[in-house]
Amino acid sequence: MRIKQAGRYLTFTVESDSERGDLLEMAGDIAGQQYRVDTVNAESLVLRIAGPGKAEAAKQEAKQAKGQAAAQGQVQERSSAKQSAAQAPEPLNITFDETPMPLRLISNLAETSFEMDGRCYSSVEGFWQGLKFANESDRERLAGLSGHEAKSAAPKSEPGDRFVYEGRELVVGTIDHWALMERANLAKFEQDDDARAALLSTGSRPLVHRVPVDSRTIPGIIMADIWMRLREKLITG
Repeated sequence: MRIKQAGRYLTFTVESDSERGDLLEMAGDIAGQQYRVDTVNAESLVLRIAGPGKAEAAKQEAKQAKGQAAAQGQVQERSSAKQSAAQAPEPLNITFDETPMPLRLISNLAETSFEMDGRCYSSVEGFWQGLKFANESDRERLAGLSGHEAKSAAPKSEPGDRFVYEGRELVVGTIDHWALMERANLAKFEQDDDARAALLSTGSRPLVHRVPVDSRTIPGIIMADIWMRLREKLITG
């Protein structure tokens, strides 16, 4: 390999095919570095790395600054997320057995009288369970029940089962079925002052409905969404 200085440049020129690989490897090693003469004699010239060149140093500094900024940004994001989580209100779980009064009145099992489609009900649960019966006398009987008495007074229904209400056939566990539950809840909150006051007292706090065994026909997430949607409707009028 022939080495020659030309002005400010030091050139390395291969003299055989076997040196091409050595040149490429050496180029990778010396790229971006500054060198100073360390020792020189009749046999060899030794150059010592004095550090990265200005361009390389600037590149490394920029890379390091970028990394630090990204790390700082991640820390700030985590801090903001924690702060937001700390400021966000805890969800309120509405259940008949565990939620204290008066918030318990939000529950479907609570005794909260209302009228819908010409029939009076003691609870939303009595209305809901009565739908499982085709006989009007059975529906009338469940309309007067509330609490666990209403919940256990009807057979279990499965998604896909059908029932008829006001001359319309509906499929259990579908949007149409849930819309009927929302109608019953709206009637309850509009007509029962205590139940409406309980719902409105929750403000903008997230509501959930978590029970040991979730319903297959109206899951807790659907029920909680109905309550919050009606709350907004009552607030805005």
